Amino acid sequence: MADWAVTHKLWEKWVSNNLGTSGDPLKAALLLNYDPAAPSRLTSVIAEQEGTSLKASELLPFLNFIKRNNLQAEFFFIGSSQYLVTSIHEHWFCARCINTSKPAGEGVLVMHMAAYLLIAMYEGSISSATRAMVAVDQFAWQVSRRNH
Repeated sequence: MADWAVTHKLWEKWVSNNLGTSGDPLKAALLLNYDPAAPSRLTSVIAEQEGTSLKASELLPFLNFIKRNNLQAEFFFIGSSQYLVTSIHEHWFCARCINTSKPAGEGVLVMHMAAYLLIAMYEGSISSATRAMVAVDQFAWQVSRRNH
């Protein structure tokens, strides 16, 4: 398990650089405790969140979607937003919101790293997704570098 104090400090710095203003790449982010091998009752689901106020119960359908590992055949929900997976990679995937009212759309990047799932939400299309991926990759690199 990653050292929580270090991860929390990295999260705070990362959030301050990537969320909050209109020019930032992300509109919201969540860091979920996720270790399929560990008993789920020992830790809370949400380790950190910024830009959203979701409850753990709202994330259970998403976590069940992850556990089923049928990414290409199902939609998933995060809160009231419904997503369709568009791209799958070794430790992460991208999805587009299909019930958004935003003209340019919305998307989410989900990355599994150590004992966490990082969920990064962005508004826009390809260029926004690219900027969001850079931000997500930066956080994942910092966490893996500091905790290993």
